[in-house]
Amino acid sequence: MSSQSPGALKNAEALRGASRLAVQATRGVMGLVEEMHCTIASGPSVLGRPLERPARAVTGWIYSTLQGITGHIGAGLDAVLAQLSPWLGDSSPGPQREAVVSALNGVLGDVLEAQGNPLAIPMAFRVQGQSLRLEPDALREAFPQAGSRLLVLIHGSSMNDLQWSRRGHDHGAALARDLGCTPVYLHYNSGLHISRNGRAFSELLEQLVACWPVPLESLTLMGHSMGGLVARSACLAAEASGQGWRSLLRGLVCLGSPHHGSPLERGGSWVDVLLEVSPYSAPFARLGRIRSAGVTDLRFGNVLDAHWEGRERFGWGGDVRRGLALPEGVACYAVAATTAKALAERLPGDGLVPVDSALGRHAQPELTLRFPEANQRIIPGANHLDLLDHPEVYATLRTWLDP
Repeated sequence: MSSQSPGALKNAEALRGASRLAVQATRGVMGLVEEMHCTIASGPSVLGRPLERPARAVTGWIYSTLQGITGHIGAGLDAVLAQLSPWLGDSSPGPQREAVVSALNGVLGDVLEAQGNPLAIPMAFRVQGQSLRLEPDALREAFPQAGSRLLVLIHGSSMNDLQWSRRGHDHGAALARDLGCTPVYLHYNSGLHISRNGRAFSELLEQLVACWPVPLESLTLMGHSMGGLVARSACLAAEASGQGWRSLLRGLVCLGSPHHGSPLERGGSWVDVLLEVSPYSAPFARLGRIRSAGVTDLRFGNVLDAHWEGRERFGWGGDVRRGLALPEGVACYAVAATTAKALAERLPGDGLVPVDSALGRHAQPELTLRFPEANQRIIPGANHLDLLDHPEVYATLRTWLDP
């Protein structure tokens, strides 16, 4: 591990990030109220909204003044906290704080990064919540018993690497104990586009493999939920750029990954459309747009830049993905959960991801991800998070990944 406590965070930076977010939220609510105020004061739309111009003049002056005051308050808080930084010191964030920051990144991570907010999560490999320095000596110190079989675990949306441990079980730690692999955990901002995270993950993997303390025989990627899509995106990025780690990849495991999207995100798109039907409800459509790029990628399961570039994220559009495939020469596995107690012909999903989406099935053959039948498993009576510690899931993983 780094000798400078890589898991420690400056308390002042965390406070500055939180204050910036609070100011941004206040200004956003003001904008919503201003739009509603102006809409109501402008008169009926059937009469052409005759009072719109004077209404906008009055509301514009009032709310621009309030926005300015809020901005000055935010700048003042930022300056004060910067001055207090040496006295507030550092601390290692606990699981609860990590969970809150991860959830914020899942919902607003793209905005946090664009605005340089200290709460934006930088991508890193971690073990027990501590970031790894990708240098041979640092990795040798962090992994004195490093093995030749590397397992990299990628968490889901709005989560973090510490949440692989649930109710006393961690798939990575258990596989290390039973199969002798060495687990490393990815920590990333799940609010960014999946393709952006996939590209960054691929580059980080190249560094990790190059610095690994012992010669590597194999690499396995395991992703929960969005993590499976990030892993697939990284494979595509590595193949496009000819990165060396791809030749070491032997296994890809996806636990409840929405390969063809989640109905909840598609439902969010319809809410946007319906709210904009009336001028009086249209301002509230802004609330429906408090969804990060990572979340809107889950509408259909976008894993490439081409799936979202040049398209309105919040508009209702069709699925533009074409010719998807699993990485060649890699044993690919998929686990789905269903809340149904017994397996039947038609099964409900796990509360977030439909069974067909998790298993890569699609009505269009060209979009179907062809996981071999022997490499698919459905866990009855389980929800999305149960995949992290369900005994049947672990028994399956141990069988699949046993060399």
